Amino acid sequence: MRVLVATDAWYPQVNGVVRTYERLAQELPKLGADLSFLTPAPFYTLPCPTYPEIRLSLVTPAMVERHIEAARPDFIHIATEGPIGLMTRGYCRKMKRPFTTSYHTRFPEYVSARLPIPESWCYAFQRRLHNSGAGLFVATQSVEDDLQEKGFVRMMRWSRGVDLDLYRPRDVRLFGEQPVFLYVGRIAVEKNIKAFLDLELPGRKVVVGGGPQLNDLKRQYPDVLFTGPMHGEALAEAYASADVFVFPSLTDTFGLVLLEALACGVPVAAYPVSGPKDVLTDPRCGVVGPDLQAAALQALDLDREAAREHALLYSWENSAQQFVDNVLSAHNLGLPDRRRLLPRLGGRRTAQKAKKKAAQVGGTRAASFSCVSLGDALGDIASTRRWLPARIFSRVRVPTCRTMRANALIR
Repeated sequence: MRVLVATDAWYPQVNGVVRTYERLAQELPKLGADLSFLTPAPFYTLPCPTYPEIRLSLVTPAMVERHIEAARPDFIHIATEGPIGLMTRGYCRKMKRPFTTSYHTRFPEYVSARLPIPESWCYAFQRRLHNSGAGLFVATQSVEDDLQEKGFVRMMRWSRGVDLDLYRPRDVRLFGEQPVFLYVGRIAVEKNIKAFLDLELPGRKVVVGGGPQLNDLKRQYPDVLFTGPMHGEALAEAYASADVFVFPSLTDTFGLVLLEALACGVPVAAYPVSGPKDVLTDPRCGVVGPDLQAAALQALDLDREAAREHALLYSWENSAQQFVDNVLSAHNLGLPDRRRLLPRLGGRRTAQKAKKKAAQVGGTRAASFSCVSLGDALGDIASTRRWLPARIFSRVRVPTCRTMRANALIR
């Protein structure tokens, strides 16, 4: 079983999408599946406007088709809505190959945060991509409910996991003995980090990660410790050194960092939005509420062992099994019917074609071999006026008997 994942998000980016598929590639061979990737690596790229860390691939349908044919996958999964994802969708629709997609990012909210583009336009674009596939993988129930209201269909649940060996409680205090409130993730406007930095909290605030807002926030908040990106053991120790993990994002669909913090025994404070309200179902491990400052202060008193216990419910093994089950189920369903970009115009054209075809066979009446119908048809054929343009008949005078006799006498 060979699965090809088409993704515009890949190294050197560090985000939830890349880390999810990186771990999926490690787990699928245990289930007898081989995972390969179609990424921006072999193509020329341009920096994304307002977010240069994200590279947009300069690809053509022919390039994508060559890479897919070389990989010879049994199944195709589209992870992102960028150029590679769109070209892969076009290939699958052209070849009538079922494919699946994932909803990882609230793309409309991200775009609206940077550019004056209505969210409804972006959702229409995403609907066209995802609804044309055999199945759409979503991480949580709240995301599924939200997308269903917006017209998305064929949704399947695909949860996430956490590396419980790497992310575990440790006896370390990298940032001192005072209370430490930690954020880990991209430093970008859609992450709503300023909501965390503006809170009045005791102790110290620490931000781990990189992104387009990093330098600006460093200047605005000199008392906050910005460590830059961290990975592996260093990141795990940073988690374990915190007393509360603060998650201010309003646009994430899940939030892998929530599970990593919980696995390290760190309680979480977050807003009641998709992701936190789906993950933090045990009140002993986190506080979810509209007042982020109150939630952070309450989380200081929560049980660190309960946080770790809750994280044990999430494993990458289960996540990988869900992925495989969804891929198989979706491909059994097949592709939905092709929908026109302009359904009204398409409907008119279809009607016109049907009418024209009916006219070519003598009208819209049902064909039958009865004597009446045959006689009508022969009568229509005998009528010259039916087949010649009206202009000809307006200029041609049909001779009468009197005119013919007069002409004979003259001759």
